[in-house]
Amino acid sequence: MDVSIEVCNESGVSVDEPLIASVARFALDAMRVSPAAELSILAVGLDAMSELHERWMEEPGPTDVMSFPMDDLAEESRRPDAPELGPALLGDIVLCPEFAKAQARTAGHSLDDELHLLTVHGVLHLLGYDHAEPEEEREMFGLQSKLLGEWRSAREKAAALEAQRRSDSAVLGTVGLEDS
Repeated sequence: MDVSIEVCNESGVSVDEPLIASVARFALDAMRVSPAAELSILAVGLDAMSELHERWMEEPGPTDVMSFPMDDLAEESRRPDAPELGPALLGDIVLCPEFAKAQARTAGHSLDDELHLLTVHGVLHLLGYDHAEPEEEREMFGLQSKLLGEWRSAREKAAALEAQRRSDSAVLGTVGLEDS
């Protein structure tokens, strides 16, 4: 049983929903979140994000990502070094791909890479991590980088294994035909 992750794109910007779900699932698994947990990820446009940002954070304009925890779990019960997490409705992560485009350009990577980073960032916020203080920021951003690196490595390894499997199948298929 895997964590239930729903991704809905209402942003008008094309995003790779399966990869967003994949990076979220990887982060949740790595953080030992119960497979019975549920997560919703919503991609919205600038106007919708501005409205959410102003309503919930009392800050003007859009932002890149917001997290809305649903279950009222104390931070210590949500950290990976705490006792095992039980089933929970983790909450919602709201992404703004249009806002994230500029950040991706500045960072020198793709919009997909930026959305993957923001998804992991949102997951960590749902799990009680924050970056308001320098020590918290170092911990959260270090964990974020570690999770993204491990996810990318796992994807690369899976792609290499799949390529090798296809290559082996082609060779074996050819050898089989010659022997006929």
